[in-house]
Amino acid sequence: MTILVTGGRGAIARAVATGLIDAGQDIRIASREPADLGPAAVAYDPADPAPALEGVSQVFLYSDPESAPAFVAAADAAGVKQVVLLSSLSAAGGPEDPHAKTEHVISSGGYATTRMQPGAFMSNAKFWAYQARATGQIRLPYLDAEEAPIHEQDIADAVLRVLLDGPGNGHDDRGYPLTGPVSMTRRHQIALVTEATGVPIEAVDLTPDQARAEMQMRDEGQRETLLAYWASRVGVPQPVEPGVELLTGHTARTFTTWLADHPGLFG
Repeated sequence: MTILVTGGRGAIARAVATGLIDAGQDIRIASREPADLGPAAVAYDPADPAPALEGVSQVFLYSDPESAPAFVAAADAAGVKQVVLLSSLSAAGGPEDPHAKTEHVISSGGYATTRMQPGAFMSNAKFWAYQARATGQIRLPYLDAEEAPIHEQDIADAVLRVLLDGPGNGHDDRGYPLTGPVSMTRRHQIALVTEATGVPIEAVDLTPDQARAEMQMRDEGQRETLLAYWASRVGVPQPVEPGVELLTGHTARTFTTWLADHPGLFG
């Protein structure tokens, strides 16, 4: 049977797809824009996922509260046996969190569900690169907020383990919190960029009002949620979760490793 990988243009989905191919699995890569994704790619409409799910036994899923009900109905009709949902650590924040809402809906299907719950991504540093190259600065609010960012390959490796084990092998109806190997401030992450690349970067700690003016986000509510979250993490180390090692057998990759895996990003 076929494994469907949604969000096919994303870094995690690409790594999952590569791992499945290397393991000899039959895959289908789903994207809203499938062009140039190879012969296994199919168009994916979250409002009508049925065509992409035909003949599929397992799914690696990106979803949200709005599209989740359509997915559940289509997956049940298609006879899907397992769904590995990319969620977030924020799902533990309460039932009103969008990720928690999505988990609740997706877990209502007749298939086995496993919830992957990563925290901050190391790849968020990509959003710093342009201003670092252009100005020599990285301008962020709450530079002393603590997080334990995770390498996208570690998320993919954890997802691969669950998909390759398949349903009925200890992962059903479980959530796996996933973090990187150490809690650190974003100020420290910026220092590591300079140390690893030799590019001197000034870390500029924005006030909340400066951040509101500089953060270009369509959803003001999401921006305010981020600001409140970062404020709550100042001086509070992020607990390091053992999910990566539990699922993969290897320790989580460091931020220095992530920088080495993305050469030239900062100049």
